[in-house]
Order: sequence, then C-alpha cells, then structure tokens
Amino acid sequence: MIKINNFFTSGHHFSQDKREVKSKFQMLNNALLLSSLALIYAIINNFFRETYGIIPVELGLIFANIGLFFLLRKSESSFAFVSKVITTQYSLLFLYLFYAYPVQDLKFIWLFTYPIILLYFENVKNGFYWLAFMIAMLFVSVFQPFVQTYYSLFQISYLSFVLIVVSAIIYFYKQKMDEVRNLIIRQQDRLQNFNSELAKKVEEKTHELQELNDSLEIKVQEKITELIAKDKLLSVQSKQAVMGEMISMIAHQWRQPLSTVTLQISNLQIQKLLGGSIEPEVIDKTLDDISKSIIYLAETIDDFQTYFHPDKEKSKIGINSFLDKAINFIAPRLKEVEVQVVFEKKEEIIIDTFANELMQVILNLLNNAIDAFSEVKSEKHKLTINVENLKEKLCIYVIDNAGGIEDEHITHIFEPYFSTKGKNGTGLGLYMSQMIIEKQFEGTIEVDSSTQGSTFCISIPKSLS
Repeated sequence: MIKINNFFTSGHHFSQDKREVKSKFQMLNNALLLSSLALIYAIINNFFRETYGIIPVELGLIFANIGLFFLLRKSESSFAFVSKVITTQYSLLFLYLFYAYPVQDLKFIWLFTYPIILLYFENVKNGFYWLAFMIAMLFVSVFQPFVQTYYSLFQISYLSFVLIVVSAIIYFYKQKMDEVRNLIIRQQDRLQNFNSELAKKVEEKTHELQELNDSLEIKVQEKITELIAKDKLLSVQSKQAVMGEMISMIAHQWRQPLSTVTLQISNLQIQKLLGGSIEPEVIDKTLDDISKSIIYLAETIDDFQTYFHPDKEKSKIGINSFLDKAINFIAPRLKEVEVQVVFEKKEEIIIDTFANELMQVILNLLNNAIDAFSEVKSEKHKLTINVENLKEKLCIYVIDNAGGIEDEHITHIFEPYFSTKGKNGTGLGLYMSQMIIEKQFEGTIEVDSSTQGSTFCISIPKSLS
C-alpha cells in the first residue's frame, strides 16, 4: 500500500547529488495538485454558468491527476511517464479550449501557461517538438473543415507569435535559473567539502585537546595529592600548635591554685616545726581550701577535655555561656597582661555547631589579641566581645585596642606560615581558623584594622546542615 507521506513533495528521498531530480519531482507533484485545484474551480464555475459540456472532460482530468499522483510516489522511474502524460493531456486540453470556445470567452489565455509545462517537464528538444505541434494545430484550425472555430488567420498568427515570445522568455529565464542553481550546487559542494575538511580538523584538534586534557587531569591529580598531603601536614602542625597553647593555658590555670596549695601546706609545716599547736578548725579550713583548689583543677581538666576533644561532633550550645567559658580559659593570661574584657551579653542564642572547632578559633583570636597587647604600651588594654543575631546567621566580633595591624601585613595574615611574632609564632593560627570557618562552618572570617585596633568578625550559620 502506498503511503501519502510528504503531501507536497513526491515522498522519495534523494541524495545530495540528485538535488535537480528532487526539484523536478516536487515541481511535477505540485503541478498535479495545483492543476487539480484549478479544475475543481473550473467545474464549479461551469456548473453555475450552465456550460455543462466541458465538465466531464475536467472530471476526467481530475481522476487522471489522482492516478498520476499515486503513480509518482510508487517509483522514481515513473517520472518520465507522468511528465509525458501531463504534457499530452494539457496539450489536448488547450487545443480543445481553443477549438471549442469563442474569442470573448478568453479560454486562449490558458495557452500561455503551456510553455511552462513544456520547459519544466520536458527536455529542450522534446519541448521544441511539442511547441511546433501546438502552433501547427493552431494554424490547422483555420483551414480544417470538420470543426467550426472562432479565430481568424490574423488572430492565429498573433497568438502564435505571442506564444513563441512567451516560450522564448521562459526558456531564457529557465537557462538563467539553471545557471544560478548550478552555481548554488557548486557552492554547496564546495561548502560541503569545506565542512568535511573542517570536521576533520576539528576531530584532530579534539583528539589533541583530549590528550592535553588527559595530561592535565594527571597533573591536576598530582597537585591535588600534593595539596592533600600539604593540608594534612598543616593540620598536624596546627594541632601541635593548639596543643602547645592548651598546655600553656593549663599551666596558667594551674599555677595560682598550686601555689595556694603549696603555701597552705607550708604554713602548716612551719607551725608544726615551731612547736606551736594547730587548732583543729585551722586544719579543717586548710584542708577545705586545698580540696576546693583540687576540685578547681579537676574542673579545668574536664573543660579542656571537652573543648579539645579530637572527635568532630555537632552539639547545641548557648553562645553566652560558650564565650564565658572561652574567657575563663584565658583568664590567667588576661590578668598577667592586665587586659580588661568587656563581653556585652544579650539574649542567649542556641546554635547547633561544632563547639570544639569554634572554641579553637575563638581562643586563637583572643590569644592573638593578648599577644598584641603584650607588645604595646598602653594605659588601658581593652578587649571587647560582641554577638550579633541575624536571621539565619550569627556574627561574633572580637575587638581590641592594641594599635591595629600594619597595612603591609593585613593582606597576608590568613596565609600559612605568615607571622608577625617572629620565632614565637607558627603562622598557622589564623590560616587554620579561616579554613575551619570556611570549610567546616561554610561561614566567613574577616578583619578590619586601624591605628586604634583590630576587629575580627566571624559569621557562621546558626544550624549546620
């Protein structure tokens, strides 16, 4: 069964080198469609004008067009036959109109479409024969005795001359169109060759880029491995530095209570050596004070174990009590350097975060401020801690009046191994603090400095995903 696919084309698929054949198939297909529409219009017009004689002819041509329409789709080899049939039937139709109708009906006007059919559906030689046949039949109409015609010899000569002129115009127009089409085909072939060469070059370059990409991936992987090893080394060094700071803070925390315990025991020993009597109440009070000092030391160990535990775990903390604990850790150092701490407490804010890592960052900022105070001569050292409660984030400000950071240093303070403390600094504190805040908390740490002092701002989400 023949499928009517591609209604306005022949339904055949042609290769690029058969573009002219494809164009002829489409022209022939569209000619069948358009002529069928014209015949339907003519039948309707003749019906209302009550000229019934030609209607059977027009119906016959419509059915013939339908048959040719399907035949054209059945095989590519049917083109020559279909074009011959169309040329023949319309040659006879035009002669019939010319012979059967008077001049005033203007049926002869259809004759001037005849050269288009000849030149598009026949080769030049056959078209010449058909044109000669048509003109000959026009002149025969004047001299034949069988059918009455309505045209004089002068009118026939005039119509023949016009038909020849129209044929010549269409012929030369078709020649130019063929030249243009051939030029376009040549340009398309050149473009296709160019595209083929371009595709080949693109394929070669793509292969080169793929090789380069593979090489880059290997180099990137090597660099990533190197950076991972470097990060591990920095992490180990940072942990060692934090451990050193922790031991230093424990020493500061324990120094005063141990001195007090030693002094109290010495007092008892001196009184015993002097032979004096020691009241039970004095012994009880001394033992009670020693017990309180031991409890304080135990609590200090518990605090450090809690906030410097190696496991990274999220926990809910109140920010005010958390910062109080941080200040308590560095209390001996604050007292030693005579630093006044101002913590402007507001409402308690509960956050779900990595408490140990956050404590490491806060203590690093506080210890850095104390180190800066130890190098600055000032009548009043002041360290201010503020908390700003935003919609989904929390900002912690650590502000000092230690004279600020020099402009040449402030752009490097977050770089690894950069330190302004000389041999006393590792250069890892602020670098690791930034890494912790940005990578683990997905927050930011920023600094603003002037000749009066420095302000560090830590911005972190209230709840980590």
